[in-house]
Amino acid sequence: MSSGASRAAIYEVLTISKEGKEQPLTGKTVNFNYYESLYSPVVTGNLTYVDAGGSTEDKRDNLTSIKDGLPITALEDLKVKIQTAFGTLDFTKDPFKVTSSPIMHQESNRQTVLLTFVNDMELKNSEVPVFDRYVGKISDSIKKILQEKLQISDDKIDVESTKNSYGFVGKGRGALNIILDLCRRSVPVKGDAGYFFFQTQDGFKYKSINSLLSQEPKQKYLYYGAMRTNQENSDNDFKILLPPKVKKDQDITKTLKDGTYVNRNIFFNPQTFEHSEVVFSVDKDGVKKTLGGDLPIKTDNLKSFVKTNHHILDIGSFEAQNQNPNNDPREWQASSTMRYNLLHSIIMEIQIPCNTELMAGDVIELEIESIKEDMVQSPSDEQQSGKYLIMHLCHHFDSLRSFTSLTLVRDSYGMRGSKD
Repeated sequence: MSSGASRAAIYEVLTISKEGKEQPLTGKTVNFNYYESLYSPVVTGNLTYVDAGGSTEDKRDNLTSIKDGLPITALEDLKVKIQTAFGTLDFTKDPFKVTSSPIMHQESNRQTVLLTFVNDMELKNSEVPVFDRYVGKISDSIKKILQEKLQISDDKIDVESTKNSYGFVGKGRGALNIILDLCRRSVPVKGDAGYFFFQTQDGFKYKSINSLLSQEPKQKYLYYGAMRTNQENSDNDFKILLPPKVKKDQDITKTLKDGTYVNRNIFFNPQTFEHSEVVFSVDKDGVKKTLGGDLPIKTDNLKSFVKTNHHILDIGSFEAQNQNPNNDPREWQASSTMRYNLLHSIIMEIQIPCNTELMAGDVIELEIESIKEDMVQSPSDEQQSGKYLIMHLCHHFDSLRSFTSLTLVRDSYGMRGSKD
């Protein structure tokens, strides 16, 4: 059995309950996966357990399995508390809700069941339509929606202030869906337009891309050959277990066609029937913060734009007497699209010993070995090494080991990030 961060899972609490009946899954669970993502407003997960039957507390019921005896259909509470070398993954006070429980394999004396589960707010999002009218700063409206519609406590809400205001009506949509739609429309007090709304162990976060990229790395991980990583040694808790997989690299042709570096935007005023044109350049109008070094292309070297976007200004639809555009898209439309596209220029997947201190939205630093002959002068690959943002995260636990899988993104090569 491995030691340190790669040791097997220790389930302090792992129970499923329904209508006052509670059943333990600790001795039956084969594996457990917990997920966070910058693109998911709630945390999710799944587990697989093997049940040999006769597991109910009251034997007089003559029930053969937890799935049939509880029974497990949907919306059961799943309490989780897993001890790791880097703390505890604790969802006992905020249980998950089971969404499905298919039987993956069944024999005469046992059955293997897969449970998928989500945070309770995913269900509330579908049960509570929002029709209210909101005005003022976007960040204030988001706090109000989370507090009043989803009853989320203040200690579980982390909303970064926005510079711009926006008037809108819920139109019967779910609270989480409304907030996700506001991400691209939001401009931070400092930095480029574009936000992410996501949930981690700490709660719900609404953060600008600029603030996420401005973080100091939470941890540094090394890769100097998979053969050097020994899961039996806790000294290797910060070494990458498998060779990093580059899922996407800089594609200059595609980014030029998409208008990531420079594009033309035409805005139509439905009140005056006038058109206005704005050419947005990444060098002149953004980006103010990168994880790597300089961007691979200077727009001064481009002869012209290669992409034209068309937009209609929102004038008078929310407040008939207001002649100014509602959340003027000239302040965010082009820049937020450009910022999102740039952030996904490089995508890498790595696997590390389990670290539950890491969360989606954190920045980590990678040091990847160089293939140069002079390893003394150049031990690290200066192009691949550097800061990365955690886009997706999975903590995996089973009876033999525990590890964390990360999908990382960055906007440029290099070990030196740009400054504001």
